[in-house]
Amino acid sequence: MLAALDPALAVARHALLSGDVPVGAAVLDPAGTVLAAARNEREIGADPTGHAEVLALRRAGAALGDWQLTGCTLVVTLEPCTMCAGAVVLSRVARLVFGAWDPKAGAVGSLWDVVRDRRLNHRPEVFGGVRAAECAALLTEFFAEIR
Repeated sequence: MLAALDPALAVARHALLSGDVPVGAAVLDPAGTVLAAARNEREIGADPTGHAEVLALRRAGAALGDWQLTGCTLVVTLEPCTMCAGAVVLSRVARLVFGAWDPKAGAVGSLWDVVRDRRLNHRPEVFGGVRAAECAALLTEFFAEIR
C-alpha cells in the first residue's frame, strides 16, 4: 500500500514547476500497473476542474476505452474534495488510497464523506492517511513559499 503512492508523489512534485498546488494522482489497474497519472493543472490550464484526480481518471478511462474503472485503484496525495470524490464514485474505482487529510475541503471523511454515502450506488474501499506526513510536507512547503 505504501509504494502505491510513489507515482502520485512523483507527478505532484512536477506541479511545483507550473505554480499549481502539488497534488498528484495515479490510477492503477487491478494488477497494480499505472494506467494514468496526473497532477493539478488548474493554473497551467486555467481550468477550475483541473484537479489531479479528475485528470487521472479521464486519462485512465481513455487508456481503457471505458469510463467504468472497475477493479482499479485511484491513489492521490491529498484527500479528494467534493468534486473529486464524486468523480471517484462515478468512475466505479474499486479503491481509493490517499495521503494527507484535508480538514478544509476533504470529502472522504474530513468535512464530508461522499464516497461512503449509502445513498449512492457505488462505494469504493478507502485507505486514508497513507504516507500522510510525506504528502502533507510537500503541501506545507509549497504554501510556505508562496505566503
